[in-house]
Amino acid sequence: MYMTPSEMYPLMSSLVIRNHTFTWGSQTYVMGILNVTPDSFSGDGLAGRDAWAPAAIEQGRRFVAEGASILDVGGESTRPGSQPVDASEELRRVIPVIEGLAAAVDVPISIDTSKAAVAAAALAAGASMVNDVWGLRLDPPIAQVAAQAGAPVILMHNRSQRQHVTIDPDLGGRYVGTEYDDLIGDIAAELQISIDLARRAGIPDKHIILDPGIGFGKTVTQNLELLDRLGELYSLGYPILAGPSRKSFIGYTLDLPPDQRAEGTAAAVAIAIARGADIVRVHDVQAMARVARMADAIVRRGIPQQMGNSG
Repeated sequence: MYMTPSEMYPLMSSLVIRNHTFTWGSQTYVMGILNVTPDSFSGDGLAGRDAWAPAAIEQGRRFVAEGASILDVGGESTRPGSQPVDASEELRRVIPVIEGLAAAVDVPISIDTSKAAVAAAALAAGASMVNDVWGLRLDPPIAQVAAQAGAPVILMHNRSQRQHVTIDPDLGGRYVGTEYDDLIGDIAAELQISIDLARRAGIPDKHIILDPGIGFGKTVTQNLELLDRLGELYSLGYPILAGPSRKSFIGYTLDLPPDQRAEGTAAAVAIAIARGADIVRVHDVQAMARVARMADAIVRRGIPQQMGNSG
């Protein structure tokens, strides 16, 4: 039985971002990934190509036309084993894209960063949200940046450690040997640490979205279990974003490289929605928006459906 929004979200039921109302529990919202990097694991990185900023802006336009309710712009790869970049390089990559997107589309733009300086500049350039893969723990001032801007935050669970990464030349990187005493219980407890950091900085509960960190510091088996048990994290009382798109747990399960993971991603997205995900973060927007609409028609029967990009 599908839970009602009041059962799933004791703390809030809707959020307005850039004049778009997101009503949690009414539909699944699609976040389109814009990787402004030269080294994305999925092969879709745009930085380093000729006219990369206009290409990213045009891709953002297309994503919105295909059904994206949010665009997520990132300038630093977070694939297993990736090398960090400094703030100046990250800013060089993302700011022209965010400025262009802010003028070209009306959906919210999220900045995918863990650096306070990058978040501040991105919000000033037209971003409306902060998506922090380290849940405010890597660069703590990022919490104050979001609070002062009144920007919602996506807080992700992350136990990534380089020593736990193994690389396959065809399938890419994955985490091995990462141990949890209680997978869902440990993830919930560590997400609560990020929630507490957000609250202490003055970020209101209604501005908090949780991401359990599929693919980040978790083995293939742990990722599969996390996806299947995603709904248990609603005990924390916040909307949940799931990001399984093209990730290595799909590749290692199906023995397929990133450019052949569309069907595996579709299955993972459908399961995430069946377990209650509010937002799915994806590379292939058109196909996954269709998956989301179909899954919603099945699992959200009896809940009024919102039509259009973000209701």
